[in-house]
Amino acid sequence: MENKQLEEGDVVLCTVDRIVGTIVFVKIHHPGETREGSIIFSEVAPGRIRNIRNYIVPKKKIVCKVLRVKEGQIHLSLRRVSQEERKEVMNQFKLEKSYKSIIKNFIEGEEKAEKIIKEMQNKGGLYNFIENAKENPEELEKIAGKDLATKILEKIKKEKKKVSTIKKEFLLKTNSGEGMKEIKSLLDEIQKNNANVEIKYISAGKYSIKATSEGENIKKLDQKVQSILSEIQSKSKEKEMEFESQEKHKR
Repeated sequence: MENKQLEEGDVVLCTVDRIVGTIVFVKIHHPGETREGSIIFSEVAPGRIRNIRNYIVPKKKIVCKVLRVKEGQIHLSLRRVSQEERKEVMNQFKLEKSYKSIIKNFIEGEEKAEKIIKEMQNKGGLYNFIENAKENPEELEKIAGKDLATKILEKIKKEKKKVSTIKKEFLLKTNSGEGMKEIKSLLDEIQKNNANVEIKYISAGKYSIKATSEGENIKKLDQKVQSILSEIQSKSKEKEMEFESQEKHKR
């Protein structure tokens, strides 16, 4: 898998380089290269910014969203990045550091290790390369050799996986005489058909749904919860129930 070009909507890890006037310049850590991007103050945070250093300081790592790529210039936003996106990118950054350390431990010579790591980075980024290698080790074997690839993957797979959690709230009400019984039946069925999903009663008409997964991409987990909420909404509509999703989520 080769490196893809930056596109609108991409979420990227950056290091703050400098602040000039009302523009923040950053170094974008894109797989295989480091590029410069810019953030205007209005894309740092909503409202008037009295002191930019309350939000951004040089050398600090931040997660940004690509607004547009035009004539070689990359325009970014800090305020449009969601909490889930920020946490996912920072988690990938931490895992990459761990992967680098593991690879260097198995390879003699700093120069050789850096060369192998660079080759992996050029194939879509180190994190993505190693994640793909867990299921399909052939590319890693081509770069590092079969024995070394096996040792690296065995060590990585032994590392403790981060457990991701998404929690959201929703309202579900009905005027039916058998209302509570019907709601319980509906939610019990949903929970039964979805592993690692827990639905709880909070208060009158208010419920929470929590999904957990070991090592799963947070975006995919969020999509799973959204899909379940859509299913609840669809089935509640059939039963003439009142449904409303609450946009609260945690990880």
